[in-house]
Amino acid sequence: MTMSLSIASTTTITFPTEPFSKIPKSTFNGIQIRQSWPIRTPLRFATSSSGSRGSSTVVMMAKREEEMKEIRAKTTEEINEEVVDLKGELFMLRLQKSVRNEFKSSEFRRMRRRIARMLTVKRERELEEGINKRLSRKLDRQWKKSIVVRPPPSLKKLQEEEAAAEAEKSA
Repeated sequence: MTMSLSIASTTTITFPTEPFSKIPKSTFNGIQIRQSWPIRTPLRFATSSSGSRGSSTVVMMAKREEEMKEIRAKTTEEINEEVVDLKGELFMLRLQKSVRNEFKSSEFRRMRRRIARMLTVKRERELEEGINKRLSRKLDRQWKKSIVVRPPPSLKKLQEEEAAAEAEKSA
């Protein structure tokens, strides 16, 4: 015996009235829902006569390519030094955020991405030399242990400015 249910369309759903243990196992895993109406793009992504969105994307990609060329022109040691400096800057930004000082929140993303690009170039060079993943991690651990803790460039600059201000006051 079965029970039928009709919805406001021509589709009829049938439910068995027998216990579920007697129903054979099915390979059905879910329902696929498809939209029958056309999908519209939001106005901000629609092409306009000015084309301002498209041109800004092109400019950003060009800047990124320039930055990658700059990074690839550096030696591995210079890349390592800059990664250490950028990580220090990132730490200083986190401190500024924690003490609720004024800072640009966009700097977090910019620095993280620059660090990632540098490490990517470094790994590309390791692959060219034939260094496998395991050895790369071992070398990376050794490099991290060899880093001498030093203040980031922004803190050095701030300290120099404070020292110059104190020298002016005392003079």
